[in-house]
Amino acid sequence: MEVWIERRDPESLEALHLLQSGFWCRFKEKFGWSAAGFHIWFRDKDKEVQIPLFVHLRTLFPGFALAYVPFGPAFPLEDRWALLGKIAGALGKELPSACILVRFDLPWEKLLAGDNDFIPQISTRLRKAPVDIQPPDTVVLDLTQSEEELLNGMKPKTRYNVRLAMKKGVEVRPGTTADLEQWYTLYQETAIRDRIAIHPYSYYRTLFELSLSYGGESPLLSLFLASYEGTPVGGTIVALFKGEAFYLYGASSNQHRNVMASYLLQWEAIKWAKREGASRYDLFGIPPQEDPAHPMGGLYRFKTGFGGRILHRWGSWDYPIHRIRYEFYRQAERLRYGYHKVLRKRFP
Repeated sequence: MEVWIERRDPESLEALHLLQSGFWCRFKEKFGWSAAGFHIWFRDKDKEVQIPLFVHLRTLFPGFALAYVPFGPAFPLEDRWALLGKIAGALGKELPSACILVRFDLPWEKLLAGDNDFIPQISTRLRKAPVDIQPPDTVVLDLTQSEEELLNGMKPKTRYNVRLAMKKGVEVRPGTTADLEQWYTLYQETAIRDRIAIHPYSYYRTLFELSLSYGGESPLLSLFLASYEGTPVGGTIVALFKGEAFYLYGASSNQHRNVMASYLLQWEAIKWAKREGASRYDLFGIPPQEDPAHPMGGLYRFKTGFGGRILHRWGSWDYPIHRIRYEFYRQAERLRYGYHKVLRKRFP
């Protein structure tokens, strides 16, 4: 199968996903990345197929850069692994000489949840990345259902907690950019409690400001804040893009956790997305399976409690361009992951 590739301005390409959009390219440019857009076409049997591809580039230090493709490319083909290898090879010729790899965060769904050891039987350089950048496992709700059907689709304990928060008097209101500092204070509290890394405040404020000023296809962002007896206890940021809603960030206070504000926050965000015309609600990230010993086991119980379909994607795959430098980077990344994602979560 022949593949043709042509460089384009990212803003001239049609976006297929929030992270595969000109908007996301411009947003990441404000935090050290550069953007490249490509128009790719190939023949599938007797039909010509064309797809856009948005690539993010980052220089780590002189002579050492990487290319990252979040949630792309998207094409429903049986031989898509072989095609991915050809696309990666074509990209490698178009990228700066300092670029040592192309990393794809694949949007493709796995057929089996436990299919983690599968290695595509193709003669390409593709290798499973040592870490996944975007969460490959998630829960997706079908918002074409009625609110009653969505409630009935929840696990009994989740439905109970939503109603408990209402009964306790938790109040949820929409926020504005003026409320982001209050939300970020709660988010910092959450990060310390759960031992997770977060961006500086400017990252989230820039996301909101750009969504209001961007001239092309832009997401609709919404901030929801929860309070109990006048005290802020939680906040949620949700994005709506081309009919799909994404739960991006959630924060909760160490105080008044017994009033279950996070459950009501999520329910209000789901209802908002449905009112705004979304057909899907992506809770955007869970552990691969239920495991009480997993550092994020509580997150699995929380998100799967809202019902929906658990979806397992292939995660991040690498195409090394310069193999020796790539191996060095791969080993360094493994060490970094072991510290930040394992040791920091298991030991204070």
